[in-house]
This record gives sequence, C-alpha cells and structure tokens, in this order.
Amino acid sequence: MKIFNTLNRRKEEFVPLEPGKVRMYVCGPTVYNLIHIGNARPMIVFDTVRRYMEHKGYEVNYVSNFTDVDDKIIKQAIAEGVDSSVISERYIAECKKDMAALNVRPATTHPLATQEICGMLDMIGTLIEKGHAYVAADGTVYFRTRSFRDYGKLSHKNIDDLRGGNRALLVSGEDQKEDPLDFVLWKPKKDGEPYWDSDYCKGRPGWHIECSVMSKKYLGDQIDIHAGGEDLVFPHHENEIAQSEAANGKEFARYWMHNAFLNIDNKKMSKSLGNFFTVRDISEKYDLQVLRFFMLSAHYRSPLNFSADLMESAKSGLDRIVTAAENLKFLLQTATGDEIADAEQTLAEEAKSYIAQFDTAMDDDFNTADAIAAIFDLVKWANTNLNAGSSKALVETVFTELKELADICGLIIDKKAEMLDADIEQLIADRQQARKDKNFARADEIRDELLSKGIVLEDTREGVKWKRA
Repeated sequence: MKIFNTLNRRKEEFVPLEPGKVRMYVCGPTVYNLIHIGNARPMIVFDTVRRYMEHKGYEVNYVSNFTDVDDKIIKQAIAEGVDSSVISERYIAECKKDMAALNVRPATTHPLATQEICGMLDMIGTLIEKGHAYVAADGTVYFRTRSFRDYGKLSHKNIDDLRGGNRALLVSGEDQKEDPLDFVLWKPKKDGEPYWDSDYCKGRPGWHIECSVMSKKYLGDQIDIHAGGEDLVFPHHENEIAQSEAANGKEFARYWMHNAFLNIDNKKMSKSLGNFFTVRDISEKYDLQVLRFFMLSAHYRSPLNFSADLMESAKSGLDRIVTAAENLKFLLQTATGDEIADAEQTLAEEAKSYIAQFDTAMDDDFNTADAIAAIFDLVKWANTNLNAGSSKALVETVFTELKELADICGLIIDKKAEMLDADIEQLIADRQQARKDKNFARADEIRDELLSKGIVLEDTREGVKWKRA
C-alpha cells in the first residue's frame, strides 16, 4: 500500500508504527452551523480510507475532533443571546445526523476542545519550560516559531519568506510579539466570551493547540496518519507539527494526507456567489448516498467540481450498481446448487479478479475513481455471465463480493437487509430523549429493537457508541 505523503511530496509505502494497527487523526469541523458539502469531502474520503484499512486487516484507532470554542461559535451565540455551548451542542448533533446520512461511521473518539483544556495548558506549560513559548504582558502565550528549526517542512515554505509573502500567521497583538511569525497558544478573554482560568490569564486556547493535545491524548506522541483538507496544510498543520514535536521531542505524524478543494460549477463555493450548499440542502434533492458516490468518483487529491449534471451522472452510476445487486438477489430466490459447479469454476475466478483490481486501485494512494471502475466492471460481468441457470453458490459469491466492495466505499446497495446508519442514529437520539424524559421503558424498548437488528449500543463518557454485531 502506498500513500502520497504531503510531507515529502511523494508516494511512500505504508508501514505502521505498530504492526497491524493504525493511529489516525482527522481534523473535524468547527460547529457553528450545518456542515457544507466542502466539509463532507474529507469526512467521506477519510472514512473510506479507514474502511479500506480495516478491510486489509488493520485495527484502526480513528480520532476526529469537534472544535466547539471559536470566534464563529461565539458570534453566533451572541446573535442568538445564548451560551456558546448551546450553539456547539446543537450543531454537533446536526453534524452527526448528516454524517450518519452520508454513511460516515462514528470515529473511535470524537473529542471536544472544551473538554481538553487541562491538556492544552499542560502542553503550553511544557513549551514554555523548553523555551518554545513565552507569555506576553497581557497574558497571551505565543509560540516562538523560529525556535522550531524545521518550521515549514510540511508546507515547504521558507520561514524567511513568510513575513513578506504570507500573512496567515499574523494576528492582532503584533506589538507584543518577539517575532511577527509567532502564533497564539492562549489568549485573554473578551467580554461575553467563554473562558478558563490559567497561570497566564483568564482566557481560551488558540485554534492550533487543540489538535496537538487531542492527538497526543487519544493516540500517543506519535501517530501513523494525520489528515484533513488541503486548506489546513498551512498554517494549521504546520503549527501542529511545531507544537507537538517541540513539546514531545518526537516526529509527530509519519504520513500526512490532504484532500483537494471542492468547487461549485468551476467556482469557489461562497455565500456571496449564491453557490453555497449544506449537506442538508443536497439531501432535499438527492439520497446522500449519491453525494458520497460523487465524492469518491474522483481521486481525493484531485480538485472536484460539483454541478447538477455531475450529480445526475453520479445518481445514474450508483443506480446501476444498486440495480445489479437487486438482480442478483432476485436470482437467489430461485437459484439452486449449494456448491459452485465445475463448469463455473472459471467464472468464479473471473469474479475474484475484480476484487484484486479494486485492491490494486486502493493500494495506490486510495484511488477510489479506479476502485469504482472495478465495481462497474464486476457489475458488467455479472449482468453478462449470471442468469437463471447459474448455481446459487456462484450468484451468492458474486453478490457477497459486490456488497463487500461497496461497503468499503461506504455505499449501501442492500438497503432492505440492513438498517441505514441514519436510521440507527435517529433511534439512538430518540432513546437519549426518552432517558431525559425519564421514559425508561421506551429507552429500553429502543435498545431492544436495535439489538434485534444486530446493533449493539455502548454508553460511554463520550456518548453512545454503536456497532453492528
């Protein structure tokens, strides 16, 4: 398996830190509104990477955060006259609904920034002790960017060119910085903002520190894969590397993966242009499985253009696969023969070849476009070679193979046989509400209903987790 590593700008063989296990961190959304389709691309892409890793036999610890304290969240809270936690909790719940509708599986852990403040202050203290950070007169804590000599190794930017050529690091408070390139780790509170006590001032964390801390807590000092949109390469991921490696004294992540941008009718998505779409907007016109299929129709590192015509094409493509699955299920109703006949052995081997074709595509930096082409080839082969005279064993084998490849892509082609993730999440939400209402009989009824359909619930400190038995 080869992965294109942003750090070295080339494909590299994937070798995990620990045999058989993958530690993977994916930057999640800032929760101040419904997620848009640009947010959906990394969710779908890296969920598929995770699924394929598990298909290959790896045990994947997949962590994706929610940024639940941020200027945009605070602004929305002030506009509504509510506490910022009301906004973040509302949109975390809405985000999870959209993720379920996209068949994006819940992460192993979804940490919240506000629940990790102590860890952030610990790392900030370590950085100060090691001389990589300092406290300004007003209590703001800055990272000494030039103290980390490898700064720029991910984005391949020359630190001496940054001051004049890129102002992404430059924020308010320039006059109290030792160097204009230094960035904020902790900042003083403003009126009406949430804040936490610290040795430096009453305040809140800068954006970059949260991912360094959550990755360390849930995955360790070193991780296998860190991923996100290409807009995060600089400065966010560059700053994460500086913080983490300066504090821990170890390489932070071995492989960096970034998906390319999503454009709308060949233009950047923007509210001012009237081409801004939330996932919820798209769900009013299409089954969100179509959006997922569309997102996977191009390689994750290729820019992707969203348009009505391309979505219609994606719908037609997905319908072809679902129809093929339904035809195979229809054949199974009347087919006989519990073993593949001798005359069918060659056909059985041909069917297997499409799995190898799929795996070859995915092993090449998760080329979902070519992987989906392999699924289409299997569909065409099945439509041509299987009929009422085929043995039940052969038809069942091909149906299982088709479903397995679709499952890796997160595509549901056997909807009658399996509860949709969105339906499961809705029942879990109904159960949570029943418990709040002290209607424990209804809560138990929902749990039993899910269990009868092979869905096992686990109540944890991070919330309710579920898995298929």
